[in-house]
Amino acid sequence: MHGEATRLPTAPKKRDKVSDPVLILDNVVVAFGALKAVKDISLTVKSGERRAIIGPNGAGKTTLFNAITGVHMPTSGRVTFNGVDVSRKSAHVRTRLGMSRTFQITNLFPTLTVSQNMQLALMGTSSRKFSLLGSAEPTDDDQERIDDALGLSKLRERAGAEVRDLSYGEQRQLEMAMALVSKPKLLLLDEPAAGLSPAERVIVTDIVQSLPRDLTVILIEHDMDLVLKLVDWVTCLNNGEFLAEGSPDSISKDQKVQDVYLGKARDHA
Repeated sequence: MHGEATRLPTAPKKRDKVSDPVLILDNVVVAFGALKAVKDISLTVKSGERRAIIGPNGAGKTTLFNAITGVHMPTSGRVTFNGVDVSRKSAHVRTRLGMSRTFQITNLFPTLTVSQNMQLALMGTSSRKFSLLGSAEPTDDDQERIDDALGLSKLRERAGAEVRDLSYGEQRQLEMAMALVSKPKLLLLDEPAAGLSPAERVIVTDIVQSLPRDLTVILIEHDMDLVLKLVDWVTCLNNGEFLAEGSPDSISKDQKVQDVYLGKARDHA
């Protein structure tokens, strides 16, 4: 209409990919019968963030990991990964979408070589595992992924060794390499330094610190000195419930966390 200013379309705002949330938990509950192991947990993890989940034994940390990765479906609440509601999706689907994790207990094939374990891990995330045809040898792209993941995990020189000949620390490194070979967007590490010697803990620390910053990492770990070096943000659980959240420095000074966890964790370190 004559005399009216023409309204131009507004350009969409550019999204800050660094700060976009890669994972959102909305009132997640995991119950086993009458027992609620995880009670109404909500949190948001930004892309590229390093997050620790801490708390005393029985706090619900691994159960929460299982709900995130699809090992257990949440009893209620929502898990959103990269904008997709994955609350009812299987662990395999979540892996295909870009989640990867390690477990407290190593789950390797001891009579196979490091490279063969890596190849099986990679095939497990691709449609090739359903095919009875074709070569079992890795493609050039597969081999590049295997080499890259072993390099990140400081195991490239052990590629030809049988897993049973690896030290326990090297087996933990291999489990991390197997979690990295699919090039995930989100890596969950469940007590990566558990049972390791001080020297082996240094290696794990170096590996996590060297991971690409566009890879989001959430870890459970009882070694608080290690945790406070590695992460940007800490969430503390107690009896399945949210207790506190903040920067490593603020969490280390939080009286509630001190009372229920940090003092005990350091006493038993």
